Amino acid sequence: MFNNEKTWSKYAENNSTEEFHKKFDSAVEQIQKDFGKIYPMIIGGKEVFSENQFQVRSPADKNLVLANFPLASKDDTLHAIETAKEAFEKWSLTPYQKRVQIFRDVADIFSQNKFSLAAILCFENGKNRLESMGDLDEAIDFMRFYADQLEINQGFAKETKSAFPNEKTRSVLKPYGVWGIISPFNFPSAIAIGMTSGALITGNTVVLKPSSDAPISAFKFVEAIYHKLTPAAINFVPGSGGVVGKTILESTSVSGIAFTGSKEVGMSGFSTFETAQPRPFISEMGGKNPTIITKSADLEKASDGVLRAAFGFSGQKCSACSRVYVQKEIANQFLEKLVSKTKLLKIGKPWERDTYISPVINEDAVKKFQKAVELAKKDGKILVGGSVLSDSSYKDGNFVEPTIVVNLPKEHKLIKEELFLPFLCVETVDSVDEAIDLANKSEYGLTAGIFSQDQNEIETFFEKIQSGVTYANRTASATTGAMVGAQPFVGWKNSGISGKGAGGAYYLLQFMREQTQTRCD
Repeated sequence: MFNNEKTWSKYAENNSTEEFHKKFDSAVEQIQKDFGKIYPMIIGGKEVFSENQFQVRSPADKNLVLANFPLASKDDTLHAIETAKEAFEKWSLTPYQKRVQIFRDVADIFSQNKFSLAAILCFENGKNRLESMGDLDEAIDFMRFYADQLEINQGFAKETKSAFPNEKTRSVLKPYGVWGIISPFNFPSAIAIGMTSGALITGNTVVLKPSSDAPISAFKFVEAIYHKLTPAAINFVPGSGGVVGKTILESTSVSGIAFTGSKEVGMSGFSTFETAQPRPFISEMGGKNPTIITKSADLEKASDGVLRAAFGFSGQKCSACSRVYVQKEIANQFLEKLVSKTKLLKIGKPWERDTYISPVINEDAVKKFQKAVELAKKDGKILVGGSVLSDSSYKDGNFVEPTIVVNLPKEHKLIKEELFLPFLCVETVDSVDEAIDLANKSEYGLTAGIFSQDQNEIETFFEKIQSGVTYANRTASATTGAMVGAQPFVGWKNSGISGKGAGGAYYLLQFMREQTQTRCD
């Protein structure tokens, strides 16, 4: 039976958090020996190097060159697609039992090396150590959960009723062919591995384009698995979206796309990909996730839940809480608690033990933060935060303060547009119904939360809220932290296209198409 990895929770339950931190410190020291390494593309089951490269630098310290990766060309990408196409038949005919075992083996490898893999994330995309370990745990969970799903469903083949006495019929789900996987920087292990595993384990072949900001973690997965597969079943092609991503989306040899990123890029890619012919396009495209605080709420729990959802990984999660609707009667009390707790958050290097707020990913994110702050000062009021940090401790990284804003007009762009920053807008409301109406007045529908001790309010919230992943009174995080196998991660409206959640029972079905097979006596 599938069980979640939950590394930190297990150490905490066993009162062995000191051991966790010692192992993490050791891993941080060990992985630095590989900084500056030159990495290859992997095409056709072979490592391919190139003189045309790009550097990966840490957002926490831009003086640190973590890696050098090939800047794949259009020809490299086309070659990867063609080799994946050639490998499809052999890989698709591999018995599902063998595919299941491969993914369980790789999950075990990741579990055995989780501290070093998580430490890479601290440097690569700036996640603090608990967030980094959570990313690795989720990657492991995806591999094991999808293996279990394939096994439980016996490869998704089953007998059906016979239409006539002389006929025997069955339904078989079969893979499509080559899938392009386009993954983001914020979960460079979990999301890249989750999408790739969904395609591969169901018998498709893959061309994986990782985020250029964070390609190391995706490479570590490909490195661990490619020699266990049919040669060219998985191809790793790092590079720019304008070249690699565009080539994948425009190729008629690609049968499906799995994408996670912004709505603008996702919808543009969807339009491009569907021009030639109808093909599956699985996407998760962000959110503007609300939390509702009612006058009956436990404000201690509510402020903790909102704090963690808004400022975990500096708000750089599709599921991050970015707007709060709080009833007027308790708004001042709630804000007082939230602001005081926010001021206590430690901003620092993500690999350091007590860091909570880590850097944003790049200079573009810093500039977006500065523009948001200017708008907030002009049209609302900043209660805490609002600064880019540039003193000696922070000058070499992309550090900004967690920021809380009030008094914005309810239709303001900061309340409507996804920022992907540690930036929270708080609005007051008269009633729960008003809060739900405002929460639903968004083009997005990914996650949402409520804090209330009134069961009728909670039921109304679940009935009316237009979001795919919803939580009530979740102190651990009001809107983030969906667990594989327990909380399928699915976006409504402009937050997703397929309506089937990653880490859920229906996810793998999207990578296959049905064939009815009838035999007559």
